[in-house]
Amino acid sequence: MSTVLTSRDGPVLTVTLNRPRSLNALDAETLYALAEAWHEAADPEIRAVVVTGSGRGFCAGADLRAPADRSRPGINGLRHTYHPHVLAMAALEKPVIAAVNGAAAGAGLSLAAAADLRIASEEAKFVPAFTAVGLVPDAGGAYFLPRLLGYARAYEWLATGRRLTAAEALAWGLVSEVVPAGELLPRAARLAHQLAATPGRAVGLTKRLLDYGLNHGLAELLDEETRLQALAVAAPGRMRARAEVVGRLSADKEDR
Repeated sequence: MSTVLTSRDGPVLTVTLNRPRSLNALDAETLYALAEAWHEAADPEIRAVVVTGSGRGFCAGADLRAPADRSRPGINGLRHTYHPHVLAMAALEKPVIAAVNGAAAGAGLSLAAAADLRIASEEAKFVPAFTAVGLVPDAGGAYFLPRLLGYARAYEWLATGRRLTAAEALAWGLVSEVVPAGELLPRAARLAHQLAATPGRAVGLTKRLLDYGLNHGLAELLDEETRLQALAVAAPGRMRARAEVVGRLSADKEDR
């Protein structure tokens, strides 16, 4: 069976890391399969993506027990392993929701942080395992986590490597919701469908605009806002959605 499974429910694609015996640790085969999943997610008919893990783990990070893949030059370099995945997630003009069902450690934690939204099971754990093996954060963790948590909190957490429970992750703002294990995927699916049903390109362009704003000044952001708003206005379905909102407002006014 594939180490990464994909399933589609209308406009929502669910990507499931599928190496439960290793807590979905990332080996060469899994990384190649995951790249194919991001390619599938880029289909314009897909409007939201859910990423999760099978079994007890979300993703334990690098599979330290896996043999080096010497048949593919550079497979062990970060540029060829993790970097394409976080860049692919960021490039998707659609929301990516991490449904964290269990341990998210090392590069698996970075993968969850690279998502646009995170929902956690009560059984989830978040472990920055980098310093424990003498490494700096990889897979973009040093980019995403300070933006989510602030510099001081992110640095302390990454440097000490302490484990966060789902409740602590919620208190820190790392995740937006914590739900019982059996409700995790249904809740993530409902949210994904809600976002997918938003008319036009507004949700995807909002993702792009917020990312731009984190890396540019106000004047540059306002220029980008103008450009993206023009794209949003011209998107199919946008005028119909506006007319529906105006109709509801008119009806509410008449009722009063």
